[in-house]
Amino acid sequence: MKLHEFQAKEVFARYGLPVQQGAVIERPAQMAGLTLRYPVVVKAQVLVGGRGKAGGIKLAATPAEAESSARAILGMTIKGERVERVLVVPAADIGAEYYLAFVTDRARRRAVAVASAAGGVEIEAVARTAPEKIVTVPIDPCLGCPPFQARAIGRRLGFAGPLLDAFAGIAGNLYRLYWTEDADLAEINPLAVVGSTLLCVDAKLVLDDNAAFRHTDRPPSEELTALEREARSHGLSYVELDGDIAVIGNGAGLVMSTLDLLAHFGGRAANFLDIGGGATADGMRAALDIVQRKSGIRAIFINIFGGITRCDEVARGIVQDPPRVPASIRLTGTNEEEGQRILRGAGISATLDPDQAAQDAVALARAAPRP
Repeated sequence: MKLHEFQAKEVFARYGLPVQQGAVIERPAQMAGLTLRYPVVVKAQVLVGGRGKAGGIKLAATPAEAESSARAILGMTIKGERVERVLVVPAADIGAEYYLAFVTDRARRRAVAVASAAGGVEIEAVARTAPEKIVTVPIDPCLGCPPFQARAIGRRLGFAGPLLDAFAGIAGNLYRLYWTEDADLAEINPLAVVGSTLLCVDAKLVLDDNAAFRHTDRPPSEELTALEREARSHGLSYVELDGDIAVIGNGAGLVMSTLDLLAHFGGRAANFLDIGGGATADGMRAALDIVQRKSGIRAIFINIFGGITRCDEVARGIVQDPPRVPASIRLTGTNEEEGQRILRGAGISATLDPDQAAQDAVALARAAPRP
């Protein structure tokens, strides 16, 4: 789960990290009521990177300029994300920019501190062009990031004196946030030298969804569409795509291969939906309802390989609420004979061959009338 910058900064402030006090607005006219020190920076709040390059970050010297900037940014689209709000903060007189983050390294099975004196740009670009400028330090989960380790990282970035002390404090607090909030990523880019101190000019937080039960105060995720959120409430893994063939399968690997099959035969998937192992008839009915509520669906491809999932349970879910658009079904595995019998009794046919089912789904979509 990704947080917007303004949400991440609210969390940063709770952990004693130095962030700018700003305001979030949704309409340009709201700019008139702000009591911020000018000049200000108007920043688009979207869950994607590259805001500056896309024109989503603007400097404004006066309230009139700030209102004009807000009007230009609000409503624009950045990498497919529509800007619904902007964050307005006082501009900072930046002397130097650094990068600091704690990230989950699954290969090492621990957190890793990543830091660089080349901040203010995408860290991936630094990794490609100047990897020697990146400091990477594995974190012992029993020790965390104690002051001696934070200071060692700071020295490698060139910090000394009071700024080194400030960096060590920020690194320690950022790790504490990362650990306590069950984050996958806690990032400051840039961590800026402003006068004689350090400031978190930007903030990024990616939180582990699997730990959400421990954090009931988290804001609702804005990464999910309404249908994706509803599917999650039914225990279904659902992601909207941009095609016209709805896809239902059991198991993430099978669903991914189903998307590949459709693409191989010239089709375009409208979604990824995994009903999971041990799916019930009710789960299948919910899956069918959700995928068909997305606009532009012209066909459905149901690809089930029964293991823990029983084909008869899946078939009962299908016949209880039959597809409202043409459907191609592949059903094989546990209790497949009973599942096939249930479908035939309802006048619905299914094949055992995934390739044939995929080709049939593509043909059905092409033959269906345009909505």
